Amino acid sequence: MTRPLSDFPPFIYGTTRLGHADVPREQQRAMARAAIDAGLWMHTSRQYDHALEVLGEVFAENRDAIPPLIVKLGGGTAASVRATLAENVEPLGIERIAVGQLSATDEFAEAMVSGGPILDELRGIRDEGLVGRFVLEIFPWTSAAPLAALRAGHLEGLVDGFILYLNPLQRFASNELWDELLQRDASIISMRTVSGAPVHTLRDVPGAAWLPYLQERAVEVAPIFERSGIASWAEFCMRFAHSTPQVVSTVGSASRRRHLDELVEVSHRVEPLHADIVDELFALQRHWSDEVDVHAEPWTM
Repeated sequence: MTRPLSDFPPFIYGTTRLGHADVPREQQRAMARAAIDAGLWMHTSRQYDHALEVLGEVFAENRDAIPPLIVKLGGGTAASVRATLAENVEPLGIERIAVGQLSATDEFAEAMVSGGPILDELRGIRDEGLVGRFVLEIFPWTSAAPLAALRAGHLEGLVDGFILYLNPLQRFASNELWDELLQRDASIISMRTVSGAPVHTLRDVPGAAWLPYLQERAVEVAPIFERSGIASWAEFCMRFAHSTPQVVSTVGSASRRRHLDELVEVSHRVEPLHADIVDELFALQRHWSDEVDVHAEPWTM
């Protein structure tokens, strides 16, 4: 079958660093221009501080060069999604977005299970032309509702794909939901391509892993990376993401041009990792999911 997101590029530029105070504003604008020049799609959100304003400034320089955007729209009611959409498009200087990222939370999560009217209201937002397509963001602590919705058929005609943290250190869906997505040949977008930092940095540099579990996982993953014979962590991670056939794209952030250039270059020649490497990482992820991820308090990982 042809997956609904088969037109997605292998790499999408994540704009979270375009809103961080530790990156100079002109450097942020330069990174946005570099991503546009490279022909990249972008992933953004009002949650990323002033990233929308940076993008809006750069988009205004050449309105014909505005790339397709994935924008976080949250969950809750259709009215709250519509309001969040307006909060995003205004600083961007656009009228519609290519892809809206929904979250399985609050009333929307309940409607996914019950088949409530919110689902038709969201379809209405898309049918108005404000959003081209919807993808559903999933986490270990929000996996139950999407799993039930998939099995009940409630996402048909609404959600075209699923987006989650997926990299060698994180696979943020419950094992049961992950298996369901693969069985259904669902389109998947992976986020946080390089896990936030190189694996040796996360393992060895105090404070580099912002939560202890990442340092612990880096200890387990570093030997696998070393045995792969791949010199670049970015290449290893890009190839890991695309080792799952259902993954159509991976979203990664960068605040330095050389890091962005490396990700773009690798994406042009991406190929899956060797099966034994992938199997070893997948086995770790199944264990982490059962033992840690699904028991975590929301938004603590």
